[in-house]
Amino acid sequence: MRGLVGKKIGMTSVFDEIGRSIPVTVVEVPAAVITQIKTEETDGYNAVQVSSFDRKEKNVSKAVNGHFAKAGASTKAVVREFRDFIPEGLTIGDELKAEDVFSVGDIIDVAGTSKGRGFSGVIRRHNFSGVGDETHGQHNRLRAPGSIGGASDPARVFKGMRMAGQYGSERIKVKNLSIAKILPESSLVLVTGSIPGPKGSYVEILNKTSES
Repeated sequence: MRGLVGKKIGMTSVFDEIGRSIPVTVVEVPAAVITQIKTEETDGYNAVQVSSFDRKEKNVSKAVNGHFAKAGASTKAVVREFRDFIPEGLTIGDELKAEDVFSVGDIIDVAGTSKGRGFSGVIRRHNFSGVGDETHGQHNRLRAPGSIGGASDPARVFKGMRMAGQYGSERIKVKNLSIAKILPESSLVLVTGSIPGPKGSYVEILNKTSES
């Protein structure tokens, strides 16, 4: 599947051809360098490895820097692999730009890491409403989860019970979004709707239109 790596900038809105306001997420998608091409003969599957976003050489191990040097590329921060995608006419060291991979109207999937919220209670984590939907007057029960199980029978808490715990910082894929606009001069791609992760996080944009 064809794809590139981008950085989430934030959200805004654009108007379509009939004047409707469409919410979009702005994603920075700079030119990515092809640092490795895998084939069925050498690796057992077809894939292309792309690297994006510059990084200081001192912050990367010598082995990884050697990998970039072999491709004739500067040190990069993000390395991703996209299976079953061999760009025609390109080889290691060449660049892939957003307009080479995507077109306006393409159907895409966007994968990223959701915003980490740490150890959270049931109201924030599972949208519980609290005791009696009250906002005041509950001494220490307002945000409590309530009963979580029986007494002597079944004498345990069932697996999967919605309770407090680690919330966020999970890999999430949002499917069937679309490309609203591409701004090559700014290396920006506008994606309809919202995508996972906080501002400044890296996301993978997968082009599903190319499969059909």
